[in-house]
Amino acid sequence: MVNRLMTGNEAVALAVCLGRVQVVPAYPITPQTTVMEKIASLQADGTFRGEMVTVESENSALACCVGAAYAGARSFTATSSHGLAYMHELLHWAAGARLPLVLTNAGRALGAPWCIDTDQLDSLSQRDTGWVQLYCSSVQEILDTVLVAFRLAETARVPVMVVYDGYYLSHVYEPVSLPAQEQADAFLPEVPRELAFSPEAPHNHHGLANAALMAHLLQNRHLATLHVNELYARIDREFSAVTGRTYPAVEELGAKKADTVFVAAGATAQTIHTFIIAGRQDRVGLVRIKLFRPFPQALVADMLTRPHIRRVIVVDRNLSCGTGGIFAQEVKAALYGAARQPQLAELNLAGGLDLTPELLEKTVRRAADGEKVIWAVNL
Repeated sequence: MVNRLMTGNEAVALAVCLGRVQVVPAYPITPQTTVMEKIASLQADGTFRGEMVTVESENSALACCVGAAYAGARSFTATSSHGLAYMHELLHWAAGARLPLVLTNAGRALGAPWCIDTDQLDSLSQRDTGWVQLYCSSVQEILDTVLVAFRLAETARVPVMVVYDGYYLSHVYEPVSLPAQEQADAFLPEVPRELAFSPEAPHNHHGLANAALMAHLLQNRHLATLHVNELYARIDREFSAVTGRTYPAVEELGAKKADTVFVAAGATAQTIHTFIIAGRQDRVGLVRIKLFRPFPQALVADMLTRPHIRRVIVVDRNLSCGTGGIFAQEVKAALYGAARQPQLAELNLAGGLDLTPELLEKTVRRAADGEKVIWAVNL
């Protein structure tokens, strides 16, 4: 392994090279643009040996990925915010076709008005399209998760979206341990070079289905996605055996003795963990969620219903207007019916507000006072 300083976007590009991706349709959008710039640079110097396709829109980028995957190629693209929203129709198509695609999304707020600050509503708005979502909290985790995502997508035959915070991770430099190509190959073998289409064996792909067939296919997709919980845990163990690093679907950090536990996904989890360690907050813990869709309900419920936990604070960088934070909704559903119910509060950072130690301290105090919905914009 080689240690290097790099941004989250650069980590994505290097993971694409390590994963021997064959087709990369490219369309720029802030803050994802430098992913494609870096891949193009790596192609120019001979490091990336796949094919880059410049297209006219994000919708075309994912359509190109779909076509490449139909042909049996390992394909990848990256986007953000309105670009991901523009892909919406093709997200459904890729999932319905059970194509093993990987897409990275650098989280950014959706307009109107225009805003380029970090937010998770772009990815969470796509939560019912059938894509597995994996949330990252560090640059090292971004690089590793792209490799894990290809292995997961190709094993489960479901597309995977790797999500990380725009700017907080896409443009920030962190030290990263870069796996050797031999390690990447040991974990993620090359795609078998077989012809997917042949004139001697014609097929009609995805013609019109009746209701009975469609219901059957949807059921199969649902069961395959449920199996991702078990499959992801196995792949994570195998990745750890190669690199020594592990990324559980749900992770406890100092939560085993705490009476107040934060629940977070993405870069906010790293901030909260630092807040706990630096402030020696012995009574404050963290449960970090990595896997979303399928949401690991059983694991979350087990970690949050232990006798010593009095209150849970869910941190959301998103907002489902009229309902609240989306991760908070998922946590409430996970805790529904549990014999023991901790007090639940929400801290909402929608729109890109920064998370500071002072804000976290105020949140702990206000949650202890019984406040259920805490708006960061008012703190």
